[in-house]
Amino acid sequence: MKEAMPVLTAGAGLHETLALLTSQLRPDANHKEDMVFLKDVFSERSLGYLMKIHEKLRQYERQSPTPFLHTASSLAEDVTEELQSGPMSTEEKELLHLLSSPHLKAVLSVHDTVAQKNFDPVLPPLPDDFEDELDEESVKIVRLVKNKEPLGATIRRDEATGVVVVARIMRGGAADRSGLVHVGDELREVNGVSVIQKRPDEISQLLSQSQGSITLKIIPAIKEEDRLKESKVYMRALFDYIPLEDKATPCQEAGLPFKRGDILQVVTQDDHTWWQAKRVGDSNLRAGLIPSKLFQERRLAYRMKMGTLPNPKSPKKPAYEQGCDKAGLRRSFRLSRKDRQDSSGEGSDFGDSDYTTYEEVSRYQQRPNERPRLVVLIGSLGARINELKQRVIAENPHRFAVAVPHTTRPKKPHEKEGVEYHFVTKQQFDADALNNKFIEHGEYKENQYGTSIEAIRSVQAKNKMCVVDVQPEALKRLRTAEFKPYVIFVKPRVPESRRRRSAATSPGGGERGRVTDEDLQEMRQSAIQIDQQYGQLVDRVLIKEDSASACAELRGILERLERESFWVPISWVRT
Repeated sequence: MKEAMPVLTAGAGLHETLALLTSQLRPDANHKEDMVFLKDVFSERSLGYLMKIHEKLRQYERQSPTPFLHTASSLAEDVTEELQSGPMSTEEKELLHLLSSPHLKAVLSVHDTVAQKNFDPVLPPLPDDFEDELDEESVKIVRLVKNKEPLGATIRRDEATGVVVVARIMRGGAADRSGLVHVGDELREVNGVSVIQKRPDEISQLLSQSQGSITLKIIPAIKEEDRLKESKVYMRALFDYIPLEDKATPCQEAGLPFKRGDILQVVTQDDHTWWQAKRVGDSNLRAGLIPSKLFQERRLAYRMKMGTLPNPKSPKKPAYEQGCDKAGLRRSFRLSRKDRQDSSGEGSDFGDSDYTTYEEVSRYQQRPNERPRLVVLIGSLGARINELKQRVIAENPHRFAVAVPHTTRPKKPHEKEGVEYHFVTKQQFDADALNNKFIEHGEYKENQYGTSIEAIRSVQAKNKMCVVDVQPEALKRLRTAEFKPYVIFVKPRVPESRRRRSAATSPGGGERGRVTDEDLQEMRQSAIQIDQQYGQLVDRVLIKEDSASACAELRGILERLERESFWVPISWVRT
């Protein structure tokens, strides 16, 4: 006959349930060892105590008791003073003895702490110049309690930065037991005393003399695994981004705003939709969220599909070409608009994507044994970039030179082959054009003109910096690791109206050579359209006030190209 299982009462606690379960354990022939083990575990006295504590805490939560008094210690002190103020009876002496007991004082102190819910540690106040002093670095205030034992940590001065850092942590020491101090942490203060200007031996003496509570102000180190994980990928932003206008971002406040041309250090790409990045050169050390390349391209494609984004391959005739015949601003020739395939297989590093979002870049500085970079000028209506180019080259022909163009027109008496032009037959010109030997070519007054790739190489072979002015369409053909072009967009400063126009900027055109408000509007529209279509390929924008100042600014740019480093597509520097 089976023995009936005792029924638990409704108010039975967890420890009572555990005791009842232990009493019901019966040895089994097949699992005797398991039963003995369970009985020993459930019969453990410490486990029973834990169950009782658990029940008391649950009972406390259900009852939610509130203290009658939050300052029992103060009341006990007042009673003690009142008893001591006069003669005492036997009962009063016994009460005074109880209230003076250190154990009762400790109980009352704990009671007040619990009643007041004053569980957080008291930290020293932060100085007024805290944020300015630390430049948004993460600061940790650590308070350790040690007796006569050492702190259990050594320090050293970092040779690279000069700051005092924790060199090692001794196992079992006060620092190790706290779990709050780590190797590599930068030490700023000890008990409110700055250690920035102190020697390591002075700091060690200060630490050893501190007894009881010791307060450290430290800047946490980046853990080695986190340091290794931190990405060294740099991207050039090819669009403007305003997080507060992006409804798709997980947190607008955490977004990182940037403008086209900003260099971003992508810290992590773990999330395929939202990257974390910092702006290079920004004093803010915190990373922010930016849309990933794939996510940005997908939503741009969706916007185009929905008709809210213009097609980047729109065949609309550009404004800078529309005004070409009327104003006569590009005197050499008009480009052929036929689609040409690059036989060399090189070209723009943006790939086949219709949408440019980011371009991975790296720092590059021209080495002494390398050929000079190609300098490419593009200009909107009224920029007169050919004149600007010729003026800079004339000032220093030993350092700068132009790529001599090819032409089919007859040579004039004063001209020399290879100086003004390379004179070729129409058959030879057509053959070269068919073989993609020109970066751009076209027809002017029934004669063919073109600038060849070999003409650029010829200038660079002489260790001169080649300066060319081209139509913006030619940029993608020139954007190769061979030439490493530095693209300068020149546009004239256009006044609001003809009456406010400066006489220094005269693009010509208009009736009797006078510039009309319509001409100014075309110049503005030309600059806007080039910026929209080709701005992501531009390294520098030069606003032309007048020829002299523009020439001086261009000269300064060319000189810096030879001695300074610049951000370029990473494919240009990979070996």
